[in-house]
Amino acid sequence: MNGLVPPEGTSLLIGGTLSPGGSGAFATINPATEEVLGYAANASAADMDAAIGAARAAFDETGWSRDHAFRAHCLRQLRDAMRAHVEELREITVAEVGAPVMLTGGPQLEGPIADLSFAADLAETYTWDTDLGSAVQMGIASRRVIRREAVGVVGAITPWNFPHQINLAKLGPALAAGNTVVLKPAPDTPWCAAVLGPLIAEHTDIPAGVVNIVTSDDHGLGARLVEDPRVDMITFTGSTQTGRAVMAAASATLKRTFLELGGKSAAIVLDDADIAAAASYTAFSVAVHAGQGCALTTRLLVPRAAYDDAVAAAIEALSGLRAGDPTNPGTVCGPLISARQRERVERYLEIARAEGGHIAVGGGRPENAARGYFVEPTLITGVANTATVAQEEIFGPVLVVIAHDGDDDAIRLANESPYGLSGSVWGTDPERIERVVSGVRTGTLSVNGGLWYHADAPFGGYKHSGIGREMGVAGFEEYLETKLVATPA
Repeated sequence: MNGLVPPEGTSLLIGGTLSPGGSGAFATINPATEEVLGYAANASAADMDAAIGAARAAFDETGWSRDHAFRAHCLRQLRDAMRAHVEELREITVAEVGAPVMLTGGPQLEGPIADLSFAADLAETYTWDTDLGSAVQMGIASRRVIRREAVGVVGAITPWNFPHQINLAKLGPALAAGNTVVLKPAPDTPWCAAVLGPLIAEHTDIPAGVVNIVTSDDHGLGARLVEDPRVDMITFTGSTQTGRAVMAAASATLKRTFLELGGKSAAIVLDDADIAAAASYTAFSVAVHAGQGCALTTRLLVPRAAYDDAVAAAIEALSGLRAGDPTNPGTVCGPLISARQRERVERYLEIARAEGGHIAVGGGRPENAARGYFVEPTLITGVANTATVAQEEIFGPVLVVIAHDGDDDAIRLANESPYGLSGSVWGTDPERIERVVSGVRTGTLSVNGGLWYHADAPFGGYKHSGIGREMGVAGFEEYLETKLVATPA
């Protein structure tokens, strides 16, 4: 396919060596065509054991965790290597993820590469030691210093929807903080992780064992990573159901656990907002990358008196967004990642109908798409906020419109969800907007279309949407321990 991915497939990266998988290879599929793209190395349990051992040795036996400037240098090398191969990476991303090519200029590829600069800069500029000064206890004067140190070996388990963004949002800060990493990517998008192997091995000075990449179609290897006592921390992005299992398994060894999980975020439109503009924007956003984003606003809460106007605007917006070829620069809504995911979305649409909902637009497969895992951008009306499709994460291009009876009711409806990942507020009165922002229990909020995604901005959720923050200084500090050192004053 290109120079980064040889015809026979990709390799594992373990202990600085590119190697085949002990369980052979497994296919990776183009979700837009249903064709086999090629093969990825399929790791065995022994491979995972070796990767963890390599990461443990690299942390315990080298100076990686103590040389901040060297780590910054290595991260910039990785950034530059990815930039040098960005067109090959773009081709892989569009083909394997089904990501619309327009998104690869932002969060699907080039944005995460650029974000490595922030991680590298933090390694150099972060205040690693803080002097607390002297204090006297029981007649003894002591000088106290707080040190921040790397956690140790980090197991990173990542999903398929934004693989570069999430892989690098874990690798960058974890490495900048001085940790070593075992990366276990989703089996749906193994190439997007595996291509980092040769770039790291051949174009950076990252020591052997500091980064290990283990691709596999066996979800049991992720469980082994979580349970292994040599691993000090797990960082996981994925479904809330799997997140619960990760947290439970990690508790046996009292691992630090970061979880970025699901969402059912609400777009709250106040009665002084431009109803049509807010509804159109929200409808457009839910179709981006076929709705496969945990932070997308998939519930549209509108004033009851403006319900019909909001529905009309959303229908118009979604009707103009056809699910199609992700290689087309004009495509916004590409395919779902797999037949399994398409079946999941279609099952939720059947549930919506059974619960009295109306499919106002979309709701099926595109007529002109004989192949590919496509679902039309869809609008559901006529359901309560307690309906299944308003409470559970669908992970497809599906928007639910719900009426509210004023600002307080909108806040109540937004919070009437097990999730609290993201959301938006639309209005013109600053005081009312601030009241809603303060009232909604969620990790990120957009006001009138403001964008919260950036390398220096922490991302994460309340409630069942996760524990901890990724990106920003807060995300970097997830990978640090705190040590207090006291000496005689």
